[in-house]
Amino acid sequence: MVPTPRLPTTMTTLQLIDLTCPVCNAQFRSQAVLATNAFGGKRTDFHERAAGMQPLPYFVHMCGTCGYAGVDKDFDKDVELYAETRERVWFTLPASLAREGPCGSIKYEHAALVASWQGCEPRYLGDLYLRAAWCCVDEKDHEAERYYRRHAAWQFAESLEQFDGVERSERAVITYLIGELWRRIGDEDLASSWFDRVPLEIVEPTVQEWVLDVTRQQRQTPREWFG
Repeated sequence: MVPTPRLPTTMTTLQLIDLTCPVCNAQFRSQAVLATNAFGGKRTDFHERAAGMQPLPYFVHMCGTCGYAGVDKDFDKDVELYAETRERVWFTLPASLAREGPCGSIKYEHAALVASWQGCEPRYLGDLYLRAAWCCVDEKDHEAERYYRRHAAWQFAESLEQFDGVERSERAVITYLIGELWRRIGDEDLASSWFDRVPLEIVEPTVQEWVLDVTRQQRQTPREWFG
């Protein structure tokens, strides 16, 4: 079921970590989340909100030299990158970095691009683009938010088309999420078509009743927060 909002207990704290870029070998420091507070609520697109500083931009890191980005494991010493990925990083990302700057949404976009070049699954790419959209909420960049929501919706839809792209028990939630993403983008017809599919993906009616409830809610009287 959807968790009820909890009061924050610990503020978000960061720590500096030393990283080496696997593309250009530049050594740099990045801020990473050491601890965060209990989240104070969750939006209907599953965006959890924390009190005070939002931790989301600090779960991903980006090299300031070439623009390579990813989560902690993407900077491991034994990470293997395709030669084509390295070339694409150098050809594509430095210009974007110079133009946009290292805000949270750009970090997630770069991470999504690198992950796509590495052949990662659409479900993972959808998660990265969704987090880029969440960052845009705090950055108050509504145009970029819609851009990333579209990419997230497309990737999640592609994951549903794959035989093993999404666990059977998760398909209803992902289907609902795609509908909610299109609703927030402003395409009510496309949102409605995805909401229509949610009941067809239910495999455990009792456990997944909340998915049906929130789907009906978003079709009839949309809300921004669960409740």
